[in-house]
Amino acid sequence: MASLIAGPGGEAVAGGEKKVLLASPRAFCAGVERAIQTVERVLECTAGPVYVRKQIVHNTVVVADLQARGAIFIDELDEIPDPAPPGTVVVFSAHGVSPKVRAAADQRGLQVVDATCPLVAKVHAEAARFAARGDTVVLIGHRGHEESEGTLGVAPQSTVLVQTTTDVATLNIPADAQVSYLTQTTLAVDETTTVIDALRRRFPQLGEPPSDDICYATTNRQRAVRSIVDECDVLLVIGSQNSSNSQSLVGIAQRRDTPAYLIDGPDDINPDWLTGATTIGVTAGASAPPGMVALVVDALRAHGPLIVSERSVATETARFILPQQVRTP
Repeated sequence: MASLIAGPGGEAVAGGEKKVLLASPRAFCAGVERAIQTVERVLECTAGPVYVRKQIVHNTVVVADLQARGAIFIDELDEIPDPAPPGTVVVFSAHGVSPKVRAAADQRGLQVVDATCPLVAKVHAEAARFAARGDTVVLIGHRGHEESEGTLGVAPQSTVLVQTTTDVATLNIPADAQVSYLTQTTLAVDETTTVIDALRRRFPQLGEPPSDDICYATTNRQRAVRSIVDECDVLLVIGSQNSSNSQSLVGIAQRRDTPAYLIDGPDDINPDWLTGATTIGVTAGASAPPGMVALVVDALRAHGPLIVSERSVATETARFILPQQVRTP
């Protein structure tokens, strides 16, 4: 199809035309691309069944596509037959797993391909290091999220989870304890900063990771939304309901009084959202397919003529090497 971009940002909107502002960067990040490519490669080269523990990334479209190609998604390893069929491979999702899950796979002799995002693996390494030196590790994250569950499992006796400043206030940790914090990689930067500030007030000697745990892609997508949201009458965020980074983009807009909606694709657009809107913002979370953006813009064209422009705040060049088992010679 033709390019989505009709010209640079800032054009006046004519007559009955609506303006669509595309936030950039948007859609897949390097960690998501690596995870999806890992499953694709395993499906191509494995004779036995391919199991994926949890959703490889939090996107219903991606998961459905890989299921159609033969991937079997499971919640826990005990869903794999014991003994496993010859040639069985299990892929760990981009969100990472706890050492307990790895040990269970080893105990059963399962062939594992680990698609954990390298930036999540970094947080796991930090958790192990902080706990080994005797710190209480405070993990800022979403309770029940696969990434948080995996990080909590690195040093479960030394790690506690907080989500809000209220959680910080009720922590049962002595004021003179040695405390460090880590964060889930997909959180909203502004909300996380508030929680970190609360931790610093309570624990003045608070330790911190050597570099931000919130990943570059999450930060870039949030910056991109901030660059357009004040000009938008409504923001459409392409991403699934269980996508933390996509939910964070919705939250940024809502905290700035711009109506925002999370959609998996064009079929989820409610025409009522567009009533009276002259400027519509569109972005996509880091686990959403780039092609879905074009489909959403095409669906918006059904409501009348559009001027489509893009606002970019960064150029992403990061690429992560695939797991060794699936690299081509």
